Amino acid sequence: QYLEEADQLADRIAVLNDGRIAAEGTAEELKRLIPGGHVRLRFTDPAAYRSAALALHEVTRDDEALALQIPSDGSQRELRTVLDRLEAAGIEADELTVHTPDLDDVFFALTGPSTTVTDQTEENVR
Repeated sequence: QYLEEADQLADRIAVLNDGRIAAEGTAEELKRLIPGGHVRLRFTDPAAYRSAALALHEVTRDDEALALQIPSDGSQRELRTVLDRLEAAGIEADELTVHTPDLDDVFFALTGPSTTVTDQTEENVR
């Protein structure tokens, strides 16, 4: 029930959905099952924001906040790729944050109303 505590203390976690195990594994294994990790870049200069949107691939733009969201698993390799592209284009972001799914995201993704666990998802956890 206390997912933050389980994330810190549990060796293995099982997520139940309708009385059945939807997935089980370590906290990190479960988090990797869920898409939604991303890097968020915020800019104060509109020109830098537009240039970054062109230099980076697969971005979601927030024109009002001058922010870009790039899908990422939060790995050092992916973060380095984003930063290398910005540097090559001579662009500097004013703020960078990395979001990776937490166990709340895992729970809601696995127990949502239209959730079915596929054989592939079960295999990834094993």
